[in-house]
Amino acid sequence: MFGLILDAMRAVWSAITRTKNLAAENVALRHQLGVVLRPTQSRPRLKLAIRDRILWVWLSRIWSGWKDALRIVQPETVIAWHRRGWGLYWTWRSKRHGPGRSPVPQDVRDLIRKLSSENPWGAPRLHGELLKLGIDVSQATVAKYMVQHDKPPSQNWRTFLDNHVTSLASIDFFTVPTIRFGVLYVFLVLAHDRRTIAHFNVTSNPTAEWTARQITEAFPEDTVPRYMIRDRDGVYGDLFRGRVKAMGIKEVLIAPRSPWQNPFVERLIGSIRREALDHVIVLDERHLRRVLREYIDGYYHPTRTHLSLAKDAPIPRPVQPPEMGMVVSIPVLGGIHHRYERRAA
Repeated sequence: MFGLILDAMRAVWSAITRTKNLAAENVALRHQLGVVLRPTQSRPRLKLAIRDRILWVWLSRIWSGWKDALRIVQPETVIAWHRRGWGLYWTWRSKRHGPGRSPVPQDVRDLIRKLSSENPWGAPRLHGELLKLGIDVSQATVAKYMVQHDKPPSQNWRTFLDNHVTSLASIDFFTVPTIRFGVLYVFLVLAHDRRTIAHFNVTSNPTAEWTARQITEAFPEDTVPRYMIRDRDGVYGDLFRGRVKAMGIKEVLIAPRSPWQNPFVERLIGSIRREALDHVIVLDERHLRRVLREYIDGYYHPTRTHLSLAKDAPIPRPVQPPEMGMVVSIPVLGGIHHRYERRAA
């Protein structure tokens, strides 16, 4: 008995399906015939309107045999119409139907363009500078309105050392050519906790004795770090190693040809080259010391913001709110860089 009922239900459903398919096929054929007869002398080419496309997209959703009855276009065209309509629908759904964020004031936009045009900085550096001027905008806003330079800003070092950051120091040498085609050697000592340059000096003939003396001058007794990272250069001889050991400093040697293992001081050297030395011709040791001293004391320590310091400078800079006055620019290194402060009119 149950089987007879089931067979009867299947027969009824089959008849309904055949009727639905037949009705859909009649609609499809009548529509295509109307489209073919639609062109006139003024419009000799067959052209489908929006309503025609919507009809065929609807038929493709309710009728499995729509492809067999389609003649005026390819089935792939109907599928493309459906995808385009899907994209338009969700574009409309995703639009805001209310007020968005408040616009960035014109004076802030002008200041972002001013800072980015005067300095070869990326969005993170510009954002840190604006925070110090009491302007609270997002870094994405800074990237939107800043002036794009032909040469992109250098990439940030991704390798960093978190352990013992307050008791770490790095040392390294780098060379600088002179106007007389000579070579000068710059020795750097970098303290990791605030990215401060603890000491630097210049020589034309680095020796182990000279380098050991620089370490003594860099760290008085109450500021000696626990660890010191360096490469395996031969200039660090027995005298240097003995001096460091006597000061209670443990040396951490990086692998051969692996400067990425000493990233902070390598990054510092790159910044000094890009932001100072690439813009001047060094005359002699005295001239190089003066350039480095002006860069370090006049810009790097008191002004330059760092990502690793929450966009603060090595010597902490207080935030200057707009109530303190207008933003003025102070040239550093003859205008290569600028320091920005607020001053009362």
